[in-house]
Amino acid sequence: MERVLANKANYLSKLGHQITIITTDQLGRKPYFQLNEQIDQIDLHINYTENNNQGLMTKILDFPRKQRKHKASLEKVLQKIKPDITISLFDHDAAIISKIKDGSKKIAEIHFSRFKRIQYGRGGLWNLVDRWRSKQDLKTIKLFDRFVVLTEEDKNYWGALNNILVIPNANSFTPNSLAELNIKQVIAVGRYDFQKHFDSLIRIWERVDKQNPDWKLKIFGSGPLESELQQQINDAQLQHSVSLERPVKNIEKEYLNSSIIALTSRYEGLPMALLEAQACGLPMVAYACKCGPKDIITDGENGFLIPEENETLFAKRLLELMNSENRRREMGRKAFENSINYSEDRVMEKWINLFTELTVKK
Repeated sequence: MERVLANKANYLSKLGHQITIITTDQLGRKPYFQLNEQIDQIDLHINYTENNNQGLMTKILDFPRKQRKHKASLEKVLQKIKPDITISLFDHDAAIISKIKDGSKKIAEIHFSRFKRIQYGRGGLWNLVDRWRSKQDLKTIKLFDRFVVLTEEDKNYWGALNNILVIPNANSFTPNSLAELNIKQVIAVGRYDFQKHFDSLIRIWERVDKQNPDWKLKIFGSGPLESELQQQINDAQLQHSVSLERPVKNIEKEYLNSSIIALTSRYEGLPMALLEAQACGLPMVAYACKCGPKDIITDGENGFLIPEENETLFAKRLLELMNSENRRREMGRKAFENSINYSEDRVMEKWINLFTELTVKK
């Protein structure tokens, strides 16, 4: 999401728009992705993350205090800078922004699916909290002037809303060349967490490795499950062919040095890994999770959609691509052709049209 925000802000700034990015927990850290010097950055020092490792009751009791501080600080900033448009990325500010009467039009932009909160897989009281928050999400987004989702699939899950529209993420870069697809390497990208479900990918690779031991799997990311995933790799004796790699800023280079991308997520919004990979001409193999893969992949043309948790079929499709360079090239070509639909200019035109529509109505 940070890369998407940086690219969008930089694009609008270059067109002469005055952009301010307001954060709550930056705490003096520099942005991971470079921002134009003309972009203003303001951190409110709310520090929601200090409760990340606390228990449920601590979070429930402390959250209202942080929300009050957040609303007061954000309202002060908005009243001072008087923006034409205020956009929530549907985090802690979502329940606050629509209540601030600063004269700006309010847009909620969501980077996950309707079902994200109940897809965490948490039990007990946390499950009740997740379901309650999922219901609150629907009430919250109705208060915005526009609600932007990433996929047609997700739009349907939200129901008949009169303020909803689809604007996908744009390609985060335009590669100077396409992958040659002759390197025996599969790439996966994402956080080492419950959502990305890389434990499934490692089990799939156990099947693949028995038939194609000369192929490599590189998983780029970081996160709380890193030690568990490494132990799984060790237990399966896959150290020769599977590696956990640290995140890199120049991920384009890694796609170009690969021949297939694999995605085993339990849920998504619109997976940037698939957008980035297809821009580099990689064929894609992905679980047909909610949401995103079904918007990007046409099964059998630019990649393969796999029913969730069907590890046998996933391995079969990987092997099919590994064993046929011609098949990889055919699917890779169609993947690249599809990537044009997600070009930065095409996607940003939709955002600019939305801004124009809202400001004309003011």
